[in-house]
Amino acid sequence: MVQGYTADTERKLIAILKVLNESSEPLGSITIARELERHGIFLSERAVRYHLRITDERGHTQPFGRDGRMLTSQGLEELKIALAPEHVGFVLEKLETLAFQTTFDPKTRRGLVPINTSIIDKSKLKEALTVFGEVYKAGFCVSDLIGIAHPGEKIGIVVVPAGKIGIGTICSIVVNGVLSKSGVPIESKFGGVLELRNPDPERFVAIIYYSGTSLDPSEQYIRARMTNVREAAKTGRGRILANFREIPAPARAFVSDKITEMKEAGIKGVYRLGNTSESICQIPGRLNRVGMVFLGGLNPMAAVAEAGIPVENNSESGLVDFQQLVSFRKL
Repeated sequence: MVQGYTADTERKLIAILKVLNESSEPLGSITIARELERHGIFLSERAVRYHLRITDERGHTQPFGRDGRMLTSQGLEELKIALAPEHVGFVLEKLETLAFQTTFDPKTRRGLVPINTSIIDKSKLKEALTVFGEVYKAGFCVSDLIGIAHPGEKIGIVVVPAGKIGIGTICSIVVNGVLSKSGVPIESKFGGVLELRNPDPERFVAIIYYSGTSLDPSEQYIRARMTNVREAAKTGRGRILANFREIPAPARAFVSDKITEMKEAGIKGVYRLGNTSESICQIPGRLNRVGMVFLGGLNPMAAVAEAGIPVENNSESGLVDFQQLVSFRKL
């Protein structure tokens, strides 16, 4: 807590950040005051403006003129830390929410897709895209499509700071969204680090269950330098980001067809589709269930970090219109 502010003030500040985090658009003080009531906090419009000045000073929010405020990447990080004790399982809730909000149709190639947002220095964009190409060529990217945002612009719910560039990569949860909209129940189990050996997936060497964490596993693995995606791309041996899902066995044939549709639309999020009750990548199969290994949407950014380029990752950072994305090779 910053000296000079009471615990009650800090509680209200976090509640405001929480309200802003739930919106993909800037919010004004009137709207924030109304939304705070849902959290049991009753503040006047004037009081909200007072608290917003504090969040602005801390770099947690950014004004957008008459449109109001948006959460910055620094504010998002502060919110994650503040809510950690009460949000074990927060990542799973976020994944399920984004899957529900996904409207992408692989046949029409239209709709909203979930993204991860990564922030790098503007001067490093060309170098980062070169690394991205190495990872895509090796088949470790969910898609070659990305979104680009410049300083002051937002991508998902993240506002890009001065001197930086925002890169939005498609999150593998898009597959959950497409399947659930088609009536297939899909269960997200864990995020992990997958070991490859020439170049078949061998085993998961690290696992964090979504139901037991308040932080995204991929972000943690990248920070801990537990991947060598570039080495895997060059030699077929290494460790990449991946995650594990399960579907009911009777849905396998239908899901296989949907995977083909998504690939034709440029989304290759499913790395391996198992068979009924069989083990996959040394994860034991469950009765009448089919395991699926998904590529981590942040694999290209893990490689960027491995190349020595400073990158700030915000996983599952919102949704964008699929039509607004472009191939990284065109940039």
